Amino acid sequence: MSGTRRRGRTPAGTTGRAGERTAGRGGTRLTRRGRILAWGAGVTAVVVLGVGGVGAWIYQDLNDNINRADVDDKLGENRPENLSPGSKNIMLVGSDSRDGANAKYGKDLTTMQSDTLMVLHIPADRKWAAVVSFPRDSYVEIPACEMSEGKKSSPHKAKINEAFALGGTSGEVANAAACSIKTVEAHTGLRIDNFMSIDFSGFKGMVDALDGIEVCPEQAIKSDKARLNMKAGCQTVDGETALGYVRVRYGVGDGSDIGRIGRQQEFMNALAEKAQKKLTSPDALYGFMQSATKSLTADPGLAGIKPLYGLANELKGIPSDRLAFLTVPNYPREADVPTDKANVVWQYPQAADLFTALAKDQETTKDQLKADVEKLVYASQTRVQVLNGTGIGGRAAEVAEKLRQAGYTVTGTGNAPATVSKTTVTAPPGLEQQAAAIASRLPGGKATSDASAAAGVVTLVVGPELKVGDVA
Repeated sequence: MSGTRRRGRTPAGTTGRAGERTAGRGGTRLTRRGRILAWGAGVTAVVVLGVGGVGAWIYQDLNDNINRADVDDKLGENRPENLSPGSKNIMLVGSDSRDGANAKYGKDLTTMQSDTLMVLHIPADRKWAAVVSFPRDSYVEIPACEMSEGKKSSPHKAKINEAFALGGTSGEVANAAACSIKTVEAHTGLRIDNFMSIDFSGFKGMVDALDGIEVCPEQAIKSDKARLNMKAGCQTVDGETALGYVRVRYGVGDGSDIGRIGRQQEFMNALAEKAQKKLTSPDALYGFMQSATKSLTADPGLAGIKPLYGLANELKGIPSDRLAFLTVPNYPREADVPTDKANVVWQYPQAADLFTALAKDQETTKDQLKADVEKLVYASQTRVQVLNGTGIGGRAAEVAEKLRQAGYTVTGTGNAPATVSKTTVTAPPGLEQQAAAIASRLPGGKATSDASAAAGVVTLVVGPELKVGDVA
């Protein structure tokens, strides 16, 4: 049954609608009957228990299962503003902590990891929604974060999932989540309002409570690391196998984290569909919700059945054709740094444009994102000269170094002919895309085209308002 898609089945190596493949840097929408998150269907169904006359103790039992983690006092004051009052950004983390029942999945890891990292954006008008996946191999700067025993990490470049691990050295989900939130906010400009984290054991329990989920890998998959040995073709998998299926990376498709993201998104869709169909009896529903809530940690604003039900109510009114799964536009860092074959970098200006649109509550469709990401310009292909227009010595060199670290080719630095009041980015005709990429990495940056600009190079004149730490 290779290459065939049927409702509720999850083929490996494909994302998007039936029969549709998407490029690694693009995004995908859920199928017609899909919902954003599996727990959304489960939480909504809690009401069925009450209507069915099941005792109130079950509600309290499930409510008490949810762990609370307050991060507000760990995020500092320098946070993005919410540019669209009434909108929500919820960070979703799939944690692969190796504590307790999860120890068998890897004893080499001494702290919790963010196996999956997404942000759910719900606009103020509740007419559409988007889930943005962040590739775990994204090479970004991790800000200073609280660790164990009062220690604090130093800002440094690493894979984005290291943020959760750094905070997680304390053993506290709150610290882990806070470090991830600080990292995401710093690189997206989105203010994170809430977070939720669910671990391995909860995922397995939800799948088993539904008597398994049908998946359709096009090729056999064998991975000792993911504890997975699957034949090709459609088959119903239990929680243990399902966990390996959504985690496996190498030996499937192109072996990339981007391919795994697509598989995870499709699996969540299949799980949500089956939950809607199967959770009609109190026993099945209770088992599902027990697994979901026991492994769920959330901030105080979401740590309870009542707020989760309220969120599910908001989501269920959104038309299914306006629920979008997207992935941060990216490309292999190897294109800029040939020795780095392990990481990806975000594609600019497309990534910045996506985050800006969400911050302003502007819907981005899959087709729009796909068209944008096809205009790929590697950072290393962008030549830029940096001139100091502040009158303060060393500013051009500092900004130039940040751009070099981001992969751009800096042709030189110097002083501008005169001091300026604001940073400018200028390019001759034909280099508009390169100039836009540079400008998108500066706060409020805009690029202009000028026929009199220096040929073959983007010119960045540093103004007094630009701080070195503001360069993405």
